[in-house]
Amino acid sequence: MKIVLDTNVLVAGLLSPWGPCAQILRMISSGELSLCLDARILSEYDEVLRRPKFGFRIDRVVALVDHIEHSGVLVASSPLSDPLPDPDDHPFLEVARAGQAACLVTGNHAHFPTRQCRGTKVLSPGDFLTFHRKKRRTDP
Repeated sequence: MKIVLDTNVLVAGLLSPWGPCAQILRMISSGELSLCLDARILSEYDEVLRRPKFGFRIDRVVALVDHIEHSGVLVASSPLSDPLPDPDDHPFLEVARAGQAACLVTGNHAHFPTRQCRGTKVLSPGDFLTFHRKKRRTDP
């Protein structure tokens, strides 16, 4: 299953190894889920993970971003016709659409109003895990 992962979910999963965000990261690491991404998303992951407030070692950030880049699905997207409230969120929705991702997983659901998402499923980490479990039970 292809998904797009908002940066806040990536950070939360790395900071708290027992929550829904960390469970999603483990599913990505195991290959159960594939990340759709582009250069803008990779750049944001790298920039945010390097922030001193998180305390991540730079060598580990580099290794993680490199792993994400090589294991992810690189997508060429088109600009949104109906902008989101925060322009920094555009790449995530653009890539979800272009990559035909099952959904965009974010901790900031309010940043992705339904009207602007036009059919792209936007789920919280917990809602995504419920969606994924149901989908696994119904898929052959």
